[in-house]
Amino acid sequence: MSEVVRPSRTDPLVTAASESIGGPSGDRSAGHWWWTPVRVVLAVAALAFVLGMVQKTPCVRDDWSGSQLRYGAMCYSDVPYLYTGRGFAAGYLPYTDNGGRYQAMEYPVLTGYFAYGAAVVTHALGDGDLAARRLVPGDRVYAQPGVGAESSLYFVVTAVLLAPFALLAAWFLTGVHRRRPWDAMLFAASPALVLTGLVNWDLLAVTAVAGALWAWSRDRPLLTGVLLGLGTAIKLYPLFLLGALLVVCLRRGRMRAFGATLGAAVLAWLAVNLPAMLTAFDQWKVFWTFNDRRGADLGSVWLVWQQMGHTVTPGLVNAVSLLFFGSVCVGVLVLGLRARRTPRIPQLAFLVVVGFLVVNKVYSPQYVLWLLPLVALARPRWRDVLIWTAGEVFYFGSVWLYLGGWTASGSSGQPDRFYWLAIVVRVAAELYIAVLVVRDVLQPAHDPVRADGLTDDPAEPTSLAPA
Repeated sequence: MSEVVRPSRTDPLVTAASESIGGPSGDRSAGHWWWTPVRVVLAVAALAFVLGMVQKTPCVRDDWSGSQLRYGAMCYSDVPYLYTGRGFAAGYLPYTDNGGRYQAMEYPVLTGYFAYGAAVVTHALGDGDLAARRLVPGDRVYAQPGVGAESSLYFVVTAVLLAPFALLAAWFLTGVHRRRPWDAMLFAASPALVLTGLVNWDLLAVTAVAGALWAWSRDRPLLTGVLLGLGTAIKLYPLFLLGALLVVCLRRGRMRAFGATLGAAVLAWLAVNLPAMLTAFDQWKVFWTFNDRRGADLGSVWLVWQQMGHTVTPGLVNAVSLLFFGSVCVGVLVLGLRARRTPRIPQLAFLVVVGFLVVNKVYSPQYVLWLLPLVALARPRWRDVLIWTAGEVFYFGSVWLYLGGWTASGSSGQPDRFYWLAIVVRVAAELYIAVLVVRDVLQPAHDPVRADGLTDDPAEPTSLAPA
């Protein structure tokens, strides 16, 4: 196998930073016998996840009851609130009839089932009376004895269950390109992972995406499809990777492999969705109807447009967003087919996901995780990734200040223009990386992965010749 690419010798920012600890790795450096790149990345990912748990400590100590603390300390998480708000505290299985006491789970099925599994563990560790909780209205469950502390326990259980997925995602990323395991450090050491890894359950989908890229690089299209199908049953966005795979398969004449991937993805998705579809279709479809009827929401350019005084209806947002996203997909297809060299899969996937997020109805703070593994592989340059991360972190802080009312104009009734600025900065940071990726596709000499003019797509099986 070829020598591992060392960032201290290839990345200008890392090279400069390495001077404080002795300079770039030398030609004769054999590295540490135990601290291999993969182990270092996993150790850093573990530390980042632990820091993410520490960052949520103020809310855990308060049992998530302080409406201003969760924004002031920026420790908010959906997890404990959905524990009581979706019936988990009373032992209800998602996508089943709960007598109308609770709102239906508005997430795809594997997210709901994972959340329920964490609730089962929480109940086993606690001593709450589930039967008594089922006798009170859903909006009064939190006030029942012990439920507040149990919500914090549920969050801790969820964090412990999510931790292996964070490590698994990092491990997958180290293996997508055997020569570039250090690219995964952009994921493992990211402030975005620390701040948003426990806001929701998105790490499950991130792991599925990282695993799909790993499986494809090992020439295992069926496993790739299974992971993408399961990922789509967690969050919608893993579905978009099929578009990137389609472009590459068209270029390389690998449509049989794409067909196998697509078929496996459909079957995997159906396998986990059919039980809920057949037993409680109305509850199962809430994810789709909720997003269809949703109006302009947090973090979206549509919210800015609405707060500027324009009429924004769900129908308008649906139509324009679909048209824009469709245009992005067509553009990525044309770009991929006309480029001199076959683009790398993470490059195309990143462009598609950014195209979706820029005009989506909502940009929840944890959506940055959708882009994180793709950025690490699509544009593995520390300077550019840090610029993008700065924009995302600025938005992360701003959204909590906005929700807490600290950046509003008080009694003047004026819109929160600081929050508008945060949204614009975030979108600009995403488009900055997107422009660089497009340039890298059109001029591979600018691509950090292909700067030598010889390296092929790290997300493609190494046995395939460059095209």
